Amino acid sequence: MDIQELLNRTDRFAANAGCRITEVDETHAVAEMTVTAEHLNGGNVCQGGALFTLADLAIAALMNCRGQLTFGIGNSIMYVSSAKEGDRLRAEAVSVADHPKIPSVEVRVTNQEGRLICHVTGMGYRKKAPLPAE
Repeated sequence: MDIQELLNRTDRFAANAGCRITEVDETHAVAEMTVTAEHLNGGNVCQGGALFTLADLAIAALMNCRGQLTFGIGNSIMYVSSAKEGDRLRAEAVSVADHPKIPSVEVRVTNQEGRLICHVTGMGYRKKAPLPAE
């Protein structure tokens, strides 16, 4: 089973938030989500946690793509503009440093017009264990 199929099935939190991995290889990963009414905060724009969940799923796909269990140990998010209901969001993660133990990535979350919504950096810790199949 490939990492895309595995994470789309086993990352239940991301799936329940409407996030889905659409591309993954050893240099980049893409996760997508359409903003629904359930993603909106009190200001009627997409809640920051929903944006982070989307970016985090792309990070997880990239860091785990070789089948070695990797957990996030540090992330930073910078919100640039708001996403609104109906926006189709795309989070693309690219490898910055594919260190054997401490990989790091950058993620750009954009809307359907290519407008930058947020920028995320992530760092992980690779375990010696393989990624669980379930």
